[in-house]
Amino acid sequence: MFDSMSRRQLLAVAAGAAMAGLSGAAVAQSAAEIQKKGQLTIGLLVDFPPYGTTNAQNQPDGYDADVARLLAKDLGVKLNLVPVTGPNRIPFLLTNKVDLLVASLAITPERAKQVDFSAPYATATVILYGAKKVDIKSAADLKGRRIGVARASVQDVALTATAPEGTEIRRFDDDASGMQALISGQVDAIGCSTTVAAQIAKRVPPDTYEKKFTVREQVMAIAMRPGQAELKKTLDEFVARNRANGELNKLYQKWLGTDFPVIAAS
Repeated sequence: MFDSMSRRQLLAVAAGAAMAGLSGAAVAQSAAEIQKKGQLTIGLLVDFPPYGTTNAQNQPDGYDADVARLLAKDLGVKLNLVPVTGPNRIPFLLTNKVDLLVASLAITPERAKQVDFSAPYATATVILYGAKKVDIKSAADLKGRRIGVARASVQDVALTATAPEGTEIRRFDDDASGMQALISGQVDAIGCSTTVAAQIAKRVPPDTYEKKFTVREQVMAIAMRPGQAELKKTLDEFVARNRANGELNKLYQKWLGTDFPVIAAS
């Protein structure tokens, strides 16, 4: 069939297929294009409370959701929130399923090769959290231990790089699965944020688990596809303005019960 088609015809078919594949996709490249479209599609986690969770109506909620709502209000557009997971959030962005990610995505050198980041809008402390009876004081003590992490998370990357040979790292689809693995005894400890650890502590008898050591202090930012300089400028200004006027501090107080953190300039 292709032998009988001209090069121009082939190009036309390819272009048509590409357009069909992008039908309905989030392909806006600037704030002006988002405003013209009248809708902003944002991906966020719903299994990482209090940053990402669901409300009584099973709708996305949490700090990230409120930041997304604030951004949509700032731009004067309708907001469409799309739940994502740790492993698929960057693919969702790069395949145009969402315009942006406000998905507790920590800034790392590896991720910066795939996406661009705004100025930071949040921080989180990642720790190793495990049973008090298990003697772990540092990464060197992980040999022979079963350690749970959310796949493709900051803790996954950090612990994979530092754990000695003989550590059994078990990867789960999300923090909720890792939490259940710890409670059910499938793993000795998990890498998680302090907020996830606090959720676990509420579900078990006192002094069952403890923080073993800090894995990483992570700084989180809004992620966009590479090459969107104008959109990045808009997002940086959004973060700076809402830090200065106290709106982000109000959301931090609402969801984390503390003031917006001091974040060093990068």
